[in-house]
Amino acid sequence: MASFFSLSTFFGRRPLSIVTTTTNTTNNFITTTTRKLLFSTSATAMARVASKPGAGGKSGAAAKPARKNRPVPKSENSTRVQTLRKNMFSRAPPPLRMGRLRYLRHWTIHRAWLLFRRQQREATSKERQRMHAGMHSACEELRKSIGPEGRSEGYLYRVAMEKEGVWGTSAIPIEYVRYQTEYPGAEPWKHNWKKV
Repeated sequence: MASFFSLSTFFGRRPLSIVTTTTNTTNNFITTTTRKLLFSTSATAMARVASKPGAGGKSGAAAKPARKNRPVPKSENSTRVQTLRKNMFSRAPPPLRMGRLRYLRHWTIHRAWLLFRRQQREATSKERQRMHAGMHSACEELRKSIGPEGRSEGYLYRVAMEKEGVWGTSAIPIEYVRYQTEYPGAEPWKHNWKKV
């Protein structure tokens, strides 16, 4: 569906017929222009008439040349304004028209891409659920176990959730703070590590 702007520019600026009559009698110019527009509802008498040259000045003076020869002063925003005009009021692109076989190929590729993305999402979701279930079961084991030196049940879980001594200057190195995964590093604990 075309916008109002594109239709108005299309039908408003294309003359169907322009009739111009010019008569020259001793420096007096008479110009009559009749413009009929496509789908125009106004009468031809109301059509725009070209202005007579030399109407504003003296009768014998020559008409001033048009401004086409002089450069138009550019403001600092002229490039920005041109870009805005081009992008805001440009015509909508035509609808995508494809043959039957090309449409079938396009549809097949599109559906295959959607299927691939769905499989990726499901695989990522399953992996995250597996990791979450592993952490949940480990926390449950900590919660049910009895702490050392006669501590009550759930002591290890509370200490683990407090994360005391994890952050700060006298803390565990940051690379060991992360949760242990199924595939730890080649050297899980650096025994020779010294704080700098």
